[in-house]
Amino acid sequence: MAFINKSNTETLAKYLSLDQCGKIQAEYIWIDGDGGLRGKTTTLDFKPTDVSELKEWNFDGSSTNQAPGHDSDILLRPASIFKDPFRGGDNIIVLAECYNNDGTPNRTNYRHSCAKIMETHADAVPWFGIEQEYTLLDADGQVLGWPKGGFPGPQGPYYCSVGANVAFGRDIVEAHYRACLYAGVNISGVNAEVMPGQWEFQVGPCTGIDMGDHLWVARYLLQRVAEDFGVVVTFHPKPIKGDWNGAGCHTNYSTKAMREEGGIKAINEAIERIGKRHAEHIAVYGEDNDQRLTGRHETGHISTFSSGVANRGASIRIPRHVAAEGRGYFEDRRPASNIDPYRVTEIIVESSLG
Repeated sequence: MAFINKSNTETLAKYLSLDQCGKIQAEYIWIDGDGGLRGKTTTLDFKPTDVSELKEWNFDGSSTNQAPGHDSDILLRPASIFKDPFRGGDNIIVLAECYNNDGTPNRTNYRHSCAKIMETHADAVPWFGIEQEYTLLDADGQVLGWPKGGFPGPQGPYYCSVGANVAFGRDIVEAHYRACLYAGVNISGVNAEVMPGQWEFQVGPCTGIDMGDHLWVARYLLQRVAEDFGVVVTFHPKPIKGDWNGAGCHTNYSTKAMREEGGIKAINEAIERIGKRHAEHIAVYGEDNDQRLTGRHETGHISTFSSGVANRGASIRIPRHVAAEGRGYFEDRRPASNIDPYRVTEIIVESSLG
């Protein structure tokens, strides 16, 4: 059995209630060289009100697959601030971008180029909403709630389920939801997914670069919450082979023109442009996505582009109420659960408006 750390929250609470004597703890978090999250803490003598007040920091990039050992310093430049639900009080979480010591963006820093695209097309007012699916694993690496050495009953009763025999891990989901609300993440909902032990949370609507910021912080909070319960979160798009649904990051998108009267014309035009760059989109829509986009389990096949009204087997779905009202948004169903949202939102804006 693998050892999984589990927080002793009752003991920890005794120390977290101690006075901080006017100091603030700032947890800097960043995306590492493998698409995961890292974090470390610094002490501040003041309560920052704007990200510009925060210091530039650094870390050993050779230990995070972001730099060679002989030139390992990677710079952390603060990008956004969130409240810290774990330490409480005035303590904060700082989402930071990674830069090389020559001032260029680190190869893992996709936020830099995404921000430029969002600024270029700010007049279009791009809104996003992302549906983040994930799977919970126990200490043995088995899906939470699955019988040891076996499988649960077939899919059907688990989606939006209620009951201890079908819903596994709800305490984690509820704790994460509240942590996001406290932190200032624009979380808009949660639900149990089709495969048992799989859940989804939704973030948005967010404008432009905020989409990537809020989703990355929501992921960080989820993994920290799961620590407390001794559970592991996986964002792999197909954690269990066979007749089980994969995990995606369906990305809902609209512009000001799409949301206005007659916006369906702008929606159809954007879908046509995006379809012409299908291969380029798939290239940034997540690792191992071919295991998920098979044409089965509510997916379109990875090799072909399609769109349709209310069709969950299409690459892009136009919700039925959008088609009826003639304005609104569309849902790109291709992104996998392990996407970098900066890359996905950037290419969607670039393809649809470029």
